[in-house]
Amino acid sequence: MLAVAHNSPPLYARVRDSLRAEIHAGRYVDGGPMPSEAVLGQRFNVSRITVRQALSDLQSEGLIYKVNGKGSYVDAPKVQQSLQRLEGFGEAMSRLGFESTNRVIRKRTVPVPAAVAPRLALPPGKPVTELVWLRALDGAPFCYEISYLPLDIGALLPAAKLANRDMFAILEQDHGFRLGNAEVSIGAVLANRTHARHLRTRIDQPCLRIERLTRLQSNRPINFDYLTFRGDAFQYRLTIERQYVGLNESTQASTPRVARRAA
Repeated sequence: MLAVAHNSPPLYARVRDSLRAEIHAGRYVDGGPMPSEAVLGQRFNVSRITVRQALSDLQSEGLIYKVNGKGSYVDAPKVQQSLQRLEGFGEAMSRLGFESTNRVIRKRTVPVPAAVAPRLALPPGKPVTELVWLRALDGAPFCYEISYLPLDIGALLPAAKLANRDMFAILEQDHGFRLGNAEVSIGAVLANRTHARHLRTRIDQPCLRIERLTRLQSNRPINFDYLTFRGDAFQYRLTIERQYVGLNESTQASTPRVARRAA
C-alpha cells in the first residue's frame, strides 16, 4: 500500500516510479506482460484510473507498450555498447551515463581450460588466474563474467581494486600496459542455474554470450573472457560502411550486366 504524506508526489507518479524501477531491475521479462490494472490497483491500493495514468506515463517513456484487449507489455530499454572501440565495460557504461559496479565472486589459480589455452598461447594445464565476477548497472545484475589471465597479469588485479575499476584501467593506468586489440565472438545461450541465480532471471532465459580475447600492442594475449549478459537488457552496436576497392569495382558493382547474344 502506498501511504500518502504531506507534499508527496501524486499517487500515479509513485506507482509509475515503483514500476519503472522494477522494469529496470529486470523484475518483468522484456516482451512479457505487465500485471493487469486490477492486480496493480490491489497491490498499490489505488484506483484503476491511477494505475492507468501511471502506465500511460511508462508508455510515453518507451518502457511498455499496449495491445488492445490484451493489456500492457514490457519494452525495456537495452544498453548498447559500441564494437568500434576497445574499452572496458565500466568505461563504456560511464560514458553512457550509467553507474556500474563489480562484485568479484571468486579469484583463484586453476589449470588453463583446454579451450582457452591456445587463445592465451599457453601450454595445456598451465596455471592461470581465474576471475569470476558479476557486473551491475545502477544496482541491477547485468553480466556474469569468467576471465582467464596469465598469472603475472592476474597478480596485478587484486579483487579490492576490481570492485570499482575496470581491469583495462588498472593495467593501463597503474602498470603502464598498452592495450592493442580484441577479438570478439557473439552468440546466444540459455541461462543455466548459475546465470539465473546471479542475473536474477529464469533458467533457459535467452542470454547474450560474448567471447573476447584481448591482446597488448606487442600482440601478447593477456585476457580471455566469457561474458553472459541478460538478453533482455543489452545490445552491441556496430556501424558498418560499404567499401570499394577502386573505381572499376565500384562501377561493376553498381551497373547491371547485360548478357550479349551470340552472333
